[in-house]
Amino acid sequence: MPGTVIYHNPRCSKSRQTLELLNERGVEAQVVEYLQTPPDATTLRGILDMLGLEPRELMRSDEPEYRDLNLDDASLSREQLIAAMVAHPRLIQRPIVVRDGRAALGRPPEQVLGIL
Repeated sequence: MPGTVIYHNPRCSKSRQTLELLNERGVEAQVVEYLQTPPDATTLRGILDMLGLEPRELMRSDEPEYRDLNLDDASLSREQLIAAMVAHPRLIQRPIVVRDGRAALGRPPEQVLGIL
């Protein structure tokens, strides 16, 4: 596996900009189109730990699934929220770049420079 992975949505401008930034810097990244190949719960837990975020902080609360699944319910556990993101990957904020045991959310894209 390459040292750098980007969880990418080609329809998202921030995701495209982040991938372009990696390419401009000569970083070869494994591109994971997470809507087609979502991370499993173990991978997502690791990403959250590397980012230092709780699941809800990595969720796109403006997606219909967030509302439909009542994911703003404070009684939901960390594992329930992770399971929701695995089952509905549109909920995952993007792009996420992982490299050498560190991760960064490319919002804005320049934020990933800190882990390169």
